[in-house]
Amino acid sequence: MHIGNPPLTRALASILVLFATMGAAAQTRPAVPVVTLSCDRQLGPLAIDHIALGQGGLSADPMFHSRVAEVRALHPGLIRLFVQEYYDLLPERGRLHCEALDRSVDDIIRAGSSPLMCLCFKPRVLFPTIDERQVEPNDYEAWEKLVFDLVRHYSQRHPGRVRYWEIGNEVDIGEIGGCPYLFQPDAYVRYYRHTAAAILRADPDARVGGPALASVRSPILPALLAACERDKVPLHFVSWHIYSSSPTTIRATIEYAKSLLKEHPGLKPETILDEWNMDLYDPPMDPAFQPCFVLETALQMKEAGLDWSCYYHVRDYHVDEREFGRFFSPGGVAFMARWWNRMPQADGLFDFQDHVRPAYFAFKLLSRLTGQRLHLDCGASGLHGMATYDERYHIYNLLIWNFSKQPAEFELAVEGLPGAMLMRQLKLDAVAPSDDENARLHPESPVRVPASPPRQHVRIEPFGVRFWSFE
Repeated sequence: MHIGNPPLTRALASILVLFATMGAAAQTRPAVPVVTLSCDRQLGPLAIDHIALGQGGLSADPMFHSRVAEVRALHPGLIRLFVQEYYDLLPERGRLHCEALDRSVDDIIRAGSSPLMCLCFKPRVLFPTIDERQVEPNDYEAWEKLVFDLVRHYSQRHPGRVRYWEIGNEVDIGEIGGCPYLFQPDAYVRYYRHTAAAILRADPDARVGGPALASVRSPILPALLAACERDKVPLHFVSWHIYSSSPTTIRATIEYAKSLLKEHPGLKPETILDEWNMDLYDPPMDPAFQPCFVLETALQMKEAGLDWSCYYHVRDYHVDEREFGRFFSPGGVAFMARWWNRMPQADGLFDFQDHVRPAYFAFKLLSRLTGQRLHLDCGASGLHGMATYDERYHIYNLLIWNFSKQPAEFELAVEGLPGAMLMRQLKLDAVAPSDDENARLHPESPVRVPASPPRQHVRIEPFGVRFWSFE
């Protein structure tokens, strides 16, 4: 039989062998995991506005005044504010001075939020010696009057908006925590009693709590819980801080705090992790890490049942050594100035020069997860995400991220859509040369999909973030 050109026949045979090999490889290749969004399975409100913000501890200036509109766009339910001595609230006995503090509080209100007022100031007339170990005023009656007048001022200036009052900040580490207090457990409990009583006399609807620990395992917290339960002292929330680049380590502090609360069934306080961020001493420098870290930590907080959190912070800011020298020791002033004025910073959503950082856009995507939480099964993908349905906008929202140094692939399956919809996709680009929102949250062309859309194959880069909406 004539079979044609032998070289051509050999080439054809090689191609057939190649396709056969590829087919065999395809049969042995691991299946791509499936991530399934169930649009018809609602799990209750997500309350994403409880993943909130904090600012302060650095200056009497209204630090994010130029960014009120951008902060408002994130819809934080609370913004924590340090009520520090640089506001000069008691320049002399009997005279309350709130003008400087008013500017910062007013900015929080203008941002559509409510302030969490962290009381960490020491007026010289009540604390005449500059010493972090001098933690109780020389006149508790005068201290209570000052606190009463301060709370009443804001209950009248912003009725119903200033409810959370936190007593102390990082009271377990003193000046290196940015505040002039270093308490022992018994002294803190005594100070808390006096301060909480004054707050609630001025505003019976206020919520009081603390101790805003640098370490949740400080003995101050169990001492406070025991005293409040035993003596029926109001305690509406407990608070603490952690800076770690591990979201699961952050979650462990929530679980520990909740384990302590179980030992005191007579107390039902909210839990507030009101300072958190990456490891401050050795923050990861990959610009994609921080926004993905924000999302993974937010999920861990939600899964652990945390009530509120306040990311620290909105904007990086330099400190004025002369200002801190009025109420900090020389060593404390040097520490603050070296930390904030010399060391590289990665905390703020806006940097020292007021430029927006990629982490801002992670909060921007979180702020879109409004409404009812939806069931999301990430299967064996190793990916995480959250999804919601917002009945006001009639939009299904899906946020998925890859908190890993390795890329990932998956098939996205969307079930339970009520009809054909327009699917929009965004990709958070942490290294785009522009801070324009359309560069950072890069949109792809919208696609019309049926009620039962085909699966979408997605490849997501290390620390990648993707957002979908169906509308």
